[in-house]
Amino acid sequence: MNREILVNTLLALLLLAVPLGASAFGEPFYVTLAARIAVLALAAVGINIALGLGGLVSFGHAAFFGLGGYVAGILATHAYEATPLVFGFDGTTSMPVIWLIAVVVCALIALPIGAISLRTTGVYFIMITLAFAQMIYYFAESWPAYGGGDGLSIYIRNEFPGLNTAKPLPYFLICYCMLMLALGLFWLLQGSRFGAALQAARQNATRLSAVGIAPFGIRLTAFVISAMITGVAGALFADLNKFVSPSMLSWHMSGELIVLIILGGKGRLFGPVAGAALYVLFEYALGGLTERWQFFLGLVLLGVVLFARGGLLGLLSGNVRHG
Repeated sequence: MNREILVNTLLALLLLAVPLGASAFGEPFYVTLAARIAVLALAAVGINIALGLGGLVSFGHAAFFGLGGYVAGILATHAYEATPLVFGFDGTTSMPVIWLIAVVVCALIALPIGAISLRTTGVYFIMITLAFAQMIYYFAESWPAYGGGDGLSIYIRNEFPGLNTAKPLPYFLICYCMLMLALGLFWLLQGSRFGAALQAARQNATRLSAVGIAPFGIRLTAFVISAMITGVAGALFADLNKFVSPSMLSWHMSGELIVLIILGGKGRLFGPVAGAALYVLFEYALGGLTERWQFFLGLVLLGVVLFARGGLLGLLSGNVRHG
């Protein structure tokens, strides 16, 4: 077993063991904290497909994170109030149904955004994805039917068959399983011919075209898959907080999710998990001491960028992966 696999295994076991132990000792707060790590890591896994494998620095993935959250909030609200949705459809509190709708909505929105944005590169790609996300953000801000800038409360956490999602531990286990499934998908993509072509497109798109593989379709597919996973994370995040607001759609959220990947290790399988854990622990440990805890996080980020390009996982495994 190489060192990175060992570190990945330890991270997966630690993320599972801490909330199980906290629940056994009657500390639900730490279980909720672990659920937050799992959900943010899930969103970062989605972005890691586009950014880590494809080199697509999207500053608009908060749009998909927020859309997933609004799907959960809107469907739950209509189910709670027993009012019909568009075309007479009813709301629902079923998590699997909400995830499926979130995936479809994010894919349908990501397809045209990706198709337009991928015609640009570099800073233009960053700016155009940011512009699309801000358009959706301002739409949510001015949509009074679902709370506008005040957001939308989810009165009762949505349901998963056979589990009491109102309790912290079952909800954490749902988030953990979804994270492991996303990591499994990332691993499959990374090792597949599609993943090899995506990484080749990141390194030199011209050479990839020269061997008869069009990089546009591969990048667009990666962008859409990335958006779908981020949307599911958004639905779980809304359920975790029982609240969704336009802040989930803002560029600040896109920046936070990218920071998670840089902290943990871009393009690495468990980089998003390590980054999310480090971020949430910083937020918890320093947030109680000062409102300016992001200053210290910024110092850590600066150190990672200057001295540890492989992120936390690179430091722990000592084996930087260059795709």
